[in-house]
Amino acid sequence: MTDTPRPVIRLKPRADARRIRHGHPWVFTDDLVLDRRTRGLAPGTIAVLEDAERLPLGSVAVTPASRIGARMLDPDPAAEIDGAWIAARLARALAHRARAYDAPFYRLVHAEADGLPGVVIDRFGAACVIQPNAAWADARIEAFADALAGMGMAHILLNASGRARTAEGLEGETRWLRGGLDAPVEVPMNGAIYLADLAGGQKTGLFYDQRPNHALVAGLARGASVLDVFAHVGGFGLAALAGGAASALAVDGSAPALTLAEQGAGAMGASDRFATRRGDAFDVMAALATEGARFGIVVADPPAFAPAKPALTAGLRAYERVARLAAPLVAPGGYLTVCSCSHAAELSKFRAASIRGIGRAGRMAQLIHTGFAGPDHPVHPQLAESGYLKALTFRMLD
Repeated sequence: MTDTPRPVIRLKPRADARRIRHGHPWVFTDDLVLDRRTRGLAPGTIAVLEDAERLPLGSVAVTPASRIGARMLDPDPAAEIDGAWIAARLARALAHRARAYDAPFYRLVHAEADGLPGVVIDRFGAACVIQPNAAWADARIEAFADALAGMGMAHILLNASGRARTAEGLEGETRWLRGGLDAPVEVPMNGAIYLADLAGGQKTGLFYDQRPNHALVAGLARGASVLDVFAHVGGFGLAALAGGAASALAVDGSAPALTLAEQGAGAMGASDRFATRRGDAFDVMAALATEGARFGIVVADPPAFAPAKPALTAGLRAYERVARLAAPLVAPGGYLTVCSCSHAAELSKFRAASIRGIGRAGRMAQLIHTGFAGPDHPVHPQLAESGYLKALTFRMLD
C-alpha cells in the first residue's frame, strides 16, 4: 500500500467500463471526468481509476494532457508500482523470450502487450535499449535499469526520443544508464549476422519484428538474385544470403545503415554476393526498371506511411505505389514481399492497396503467404495497435 492516499480519477457515465474490466489498457481523455484537480495531476501520476458508480477498476498512470489520459497498470487499485513490481513484469516477459529463443537477441518488452504500457525494450545479448514512451515509466527509469542489471544486462541504453514522448510531455535524450558500448553489436539471426548500432542507429538499432518474414524469404532465396528495398541494415538481403541467394542488392537512403549492412555481409563471409545502392527508394526502383533489371525476389519494407488514421488515405496510396514500382522488377515466377508497419493500415486495406499496385503494374500474382511479427512481439488481445506488422508475399505468374 502507498503511504499517502492515491488520487482518484473517474470515468464519465457514458464511458464503457466493461471494456476496461475486460482488459483494455487505455482510457481516452474524453472518457474521463477532468475536473480542476485531475487536470492538475503531474504526467505519469499513479491513481485509482473508478467507474461512474465509484467502483474501482485498477491502478492507472495518468497524463491529463495526452489523448490517452490513463494507462492501466494493474487491476489491483492498491498495487504499489515500485521496483519490485517492475522487476516482476520484466521477469515475466523474460520467461517467455527465454523459452521462445535460444539466444538472447529479441524484443524483451513489447509495451502494453507485456503489461508495461508505453515501454519498449530490445535485448542484444548483454546489452539492451529501453524506450520509455510514457511518463510513468520515464519517472521510474532507474528502477527499470536496476531490474535489467539484475537480469544480467551490463549495458543499458536509454533511447528517449520520438513523437510518442512528445504527447506525454517528455523531453528527448539518449544516454547510457549502465555500462556503455562504443561499437555496433553483432546480432545472429536466421543464419545471418547483423550489425546493430544501439546509440546511433534508427530506433533501437535493429528491427526484430521481421524475423519470421526474413526466414520465409530466406527459404525461397536459394540461387536467386534478391533486391532488398528500404533495407536499413540489410534485414531481408542478409537473411537471403544466409539462405543461399546468389546475390543481394540493398537499397536505402541512409549511408550509415548501408555501411552496417556491408559490415554484416562481411562478417558472414558474403561480401562478394552483396551490393548496396544509396538513394530514394522510389527513385531507385524506377531507375532499375528503366535499366531492365529483374530479380528472383524483391522485398520492400518501407517505414510507416500511415502512422495514424489521419494519414491513412495518403499512406495506402504510398503502399500501392511501392507495389506498383516493385512488381515490374520481379522476374516471371519470382516473388514479391511487401510490408507495412502502420497499425492504422489494417491488413485488408493494406492487402487491397498492394494488389491494386501489382495490377496497375500489369502483373498477375498469387498471394502465397501473410506474415506478422514474431513471438517476441505479442499482441494485446484488446489493443489492435500492438499487432501492427503485416508482410505479404506474392508469386508472380507472368
